[in-house]
Amino acid sequence: MLTLEKFTIGVGDRFAHQASAQLRAFQQAAEDGVEVVPVWNKSNREHTFVGSEPQSVYDAAQAAVKSLGWPKGWHVDADHIRLETVARFLPCSDFFTIDVADSIGQPTAPGAVAAFVDRHPELVGRIEIAGIDRPFETTRAEVERIAGKFLLAVQDAGKIYRHIATAKGESNIIAEVSMDETDSPQTPPELLVILAALADEKVRVQTIAPKFTGRFNKGVDYVGDLVQFEKEFHDDLAVIRHAVARYGLPANLKLSVHSGSDKFSLYPIIRRTLPQFGAGLHLKTAGTTWLEEIIGLAEAGGEGLVFAKEIYAQAIDHVDELCGPYASVIDIDRAKLPTAATVNGWTSEQFVRALRHVPGDPQFNSSLRQLLHVGFKLAAKAGQRYLDLLDANAEVVGRNVTENIYERHLKPLFVG
Repeated sequence: MLTLEKFTIGVGDRFAHQASAQLRAFQQAAEDGVEVVPVWNKSNREHTFVGSEPQSVYDAAQAAVKSLGWPKGWHVDADHIRLETVARFLPCSDFFTIDVADSIGQPTAPGAVAAFVDRHPELVGRIEIAGIDRPFETTRAEVERIAGKFLLAVQDAGKIYRHIATAKGESNIIAEVSMDETDSPQTPPELLVILAALADEKVRVQTIAPKFTGRFNKGVDYVGDLVQFEKEFHDDLAVIRHAVARYGLPANLKLSVHSGSDKFSLYPIIRRTLPQFGAGLHLKTAGTTWLEEIIGLAEAGGEGLVFAKEIYAQAIDHVDELCGPYASVIDIDRAKLPTAATVNGWTSEQFVRALRHVPGDPQFNSSLRQLLHVGFKLAAKAGQRYLDLLDANAEVVGRNVTENIYERHLKPLFVG
């Protein structure tokens, strides 16, 4: 089995121009004595929006690794794939985020739930898990309820996993199972049932992405109860450790935090909790690199700033269209979105301060940031003009990309 490293960060590079700038952040962490491995990710939806192919992600990552002489691991993630979308990713990906959120709550075959609970009498009654103060107390009816909600999703994960393993060889793939893009969070007892079911399906899952309590909006900080998140994150780690020992799942199985970019209030919690279990982490940052490109262009001024303002003007005219596919992971207060005319009058500094995620800056505008986060396909429509601007301003754009990943993500999570 291809083994995923202990600490990994998913990095999106929607226009395949920032792989070297991203990798330099990981080099800085390595210089600090911390090994964190990049996982370049891009979903089928994003490829469709941009008009790119999965091979472009691999090619850009490989070129950066060679150019910078990166000696450590790296991976390319087929992000949020399903059976009908995985084919185009098979030749160029080794990490597969299997998304089964749409199957949660859907009924499975008659008798499947009862058969599952019959196979797992250990899930009924008093369950003591090391690291969790209070044992779980479950009834057969409760386990049947949980299995009824998640069993089809797990079975779908098994089908997709076996399809990938047959195509590439099980020893050549890393599997993540994602259940985060759904309405309600999974509790630690539910996670235990899910892991038992994944073991039944013989899915060699190395990272699992549950939905946590609270809002994980794109590109902005966590919104929710920090005390509740800490308990949930802690108990999930305990459940994973228990399930690895009980069900023979991969020893390196770890939590994956999706829409994990910019969750600054959570990073201290994650940093102090992981060592309690000797646990690893996968954190997905996705589209923040695109935002750093726009920040870099605005900072550069001239044609870069003009372009950034044009993108915002287009975004404000197409809010519903841009936000629709991401409705579950954004919260935009339209009253706080400045008009295009207002933004057109901004200086470079005003634009950058409104977009760059510095929570203490009174000019930071989280609604503007979220709108531009989902507005990347407007840059894709600009085509070569946008790519030429990235090339012409590569130094300032790249510096922003590197600083964002290192200073705001890697450093608080792993370096301190």
